[in-house]
Amino acid sequence: MRYKVFDTVVLDRDLPQHGLRSGDLGAVVQVYEPDGLEVEFATASGKTQALATLNVRDVRPVQHTDLIAVRSVA
Repeated sequence: MRYKVFDTVVLDRDLPQHGLRSGDLGAVVQVYEPDGLEVEFATASGKTQALATLNVRDVRPVQHTDLIAVRSVA
């Protein structure tokens, strides 16, 4: 899958060092060829939780069957 800046993606693995879990939503903010992405993960109020450099295999595109949920990162 080829991602573009501002694509919404779903994290496919836990990243405990960033307080992130599989299923969290992020926004692609930079694409590094051939297979790298910079993804921003934010709280519901818009505060950045993490900015992570990931491989395209660490995320997947949002699907029409995905449900958005809220959890605390505290």
